[in-house]
Amino acid sequence: MSNEQGKQPSQADDFIFQKLDQTVRYPHKLSDYFKRFCWQWIQCLLIKPSCRRAHHWRRFWLNQLGAKIHRTSGTKSSTHIWHPWLLKIGEYSMLSEGVTVYNLGQVTIGSHTVLSQDVYLCAGTHDHTKPTLPLQKPTITIGSGVWICAGAFIGPGVTIGNNAVIAARSVVVKDVPAGMIVGGNPAKVLKPREMNHD
Repeated sequence: MSNEQGKQPSQADDFIFQKLDQTVRYPHKLSDYFKRFCWQWIQCLLIKPSCRRAHHWRRFWLNQLGAKIHRTSGTKSSTHIWHPWLLKIGEYSMLSEGVTVYNLGQVTIGSHTVLSQDVYLCAGTHDHTKPTLPLQKPTITIGSGVWICAGAFIGPGVTIGNNAVIAARSVVVKDVPAGMIVGGNPAKVLKPREMNHD
């Protein structure tokens, strides 16, 4: 017997919707593959060995590859950015150690925003309703004055409003209103952010 009712598996049980042998082998433009090849070598040889406070050095190379990062903002040597030419960061913002920016789509980060250790921005996904799982490249927009705490995951297509706080290890798959603290998996609004002006 194959199951508790003693029934044999039906043809429906054997049905496989996904056809990964039919997926597009090269979903990006040829120029993107060339730029990514160059960027991988720059990251390996020039970015990862750089000292902790060498923000100008890393910012220089990112901007050379098409990023738009304000001169007062920075990244760390262990920050991993997939496509610099799809990244824009405002002034006085920081991407901390271990942050991953998986930006198949545009990622925009405002001013005075902090991404703490091991935050993951996922601006890329697949259409699960189609058998070939075609690649999708939604954007992520993070406002100004935002604090994304350690280990949070920000999903495709998400917009985070100004002055929001994302609690550690949160999984954010929907837009976050401005001035709110969210947390959990999936993340939900916990309370408004208290903002005391000294």
